[in-house]
Amino acid sequence: MKKIIPIICVLFACKNGEKPAQEAAKDTAAVVEATTVELTPVQVKNGNIEIGAATTRSMAAVLRVNGTVDVPPQNVVSVSMPLGGYLKTMKLLPGMPVSRGQVLATLEDPQYIQLQQDYLMAKSKLRYLEADYLRQKELNESKANSDKVFQQAKAEYEGQRVTAGALREKLLLININPDKLSDGNITRSASIYSPISGYVTKVNVNAGRYVSPTDVLFELINPADLHLSLTVFEKDIDHISEGQKITCYAVNNPSQKYTATVHLINRNVDENRSSEVHCHFNQFDKKLVPGMFMNAEISLNNAQVQAVPDDAVVKWGNKPYVFVADGANKFTMLPVETGTQFDGFTAISTDLSGKQVVTKNAYTLLMKLKNTGEDE
Repeated sequence: MKKIIPIICVLFACKNGEKPAQEAAKDTAAVVEATTVELTPVQVKNGNIEIGAATTRSMAAVLRVNGTVDVPPQNVVSVSMPLGGYLKTMKLLPGMPVSRGQVLATLEDPQYIQLQQDYLMAKSKLRYLEADYLRQKELNESKANSDKVFQQAKAEYEGQRVTAGALREKLLLININPDKLSDGNITRSASIYSPISGYVTKVNVNAGRYVSPTDVLFELINPADLHLSLTVFEKDIDHISEGQKITCYAVNNPSQKYTATVHLINRNVDENRSSEVHCHFNQFDKKLVPGMFMNAEISLNNAQVQAVPDDAVVKWGNKPYVFVADGANKFTMLPVETGTQFDGFTAISTDLSGKQVVTKNAYTLLMKLKNTGEDE
């Protein structure tokens, strides 16, 4: 039995080996043959299949990059209170629109009262010292007093003027108008006004909280000057120049195209071997908001190339093909090498001179061809 078993195994191995080899050869022949499909005139008409020659077009090499919608630093404002205080009223939420000069919040603090008191007293004393200075000046001119007395009066007057001026500026810091301040309208509160028109992006405080001068209460943004900040790798920076036109679209809405122009190029390469390219949108759209991710296509150059409509190129097995018309409604699938896609056309480096290709609904032929091949 030990001698017979190997012989039987060899016989079965030969038989089992012959059949796959024959089937493989048959399958290979089928694949080779399944490159041509023939339709009836009715099928061509119903399939809306169109035929035409490859054309020579001006195609631009396209650099694809990504970035975010941003605003310049001067359009982003962090609001704080220089002297601090207790937040009395505030009715802001992120996303709310604000206008320049609008009251954002009201704060209270005893130091506001003290500051107004100091200013009014300094202003009153300044009036007295000014009158004394003018009097001493007249006396000095007539030699009725000594130069020392006059100089002392002048020094006290000028020093008090500095004190009153400094207190005046402090009042302006907390938005209290010193020109309208009197002993009858001293207030314990101070208001914060919006420095720009735009939207609230952050609210970091709540009513009743004490805020210090270093606390950022709110953040505001003015979206009127939106720009696109693109990240470009160092190998591609030399291909980009100021004034270059780009096409961009949001990641969540690729069908909506926007145009922009390269405005500034950062000549510094960061640790990621990339640089920032600053682009201005040609037209403002309120749908664009800061922080939104966008993809962009930058046209680098133009060249005359052979091209066919995008609909003429089909993919099978991750390889591109076109269908060449052989006459009498017969079409052959031809492998091609594709290049840049631009404005609805695809560049083809394979020579298609003198050939008529299917320019529309080529995928209809591909499905017909592969379905026929499977049935066989």
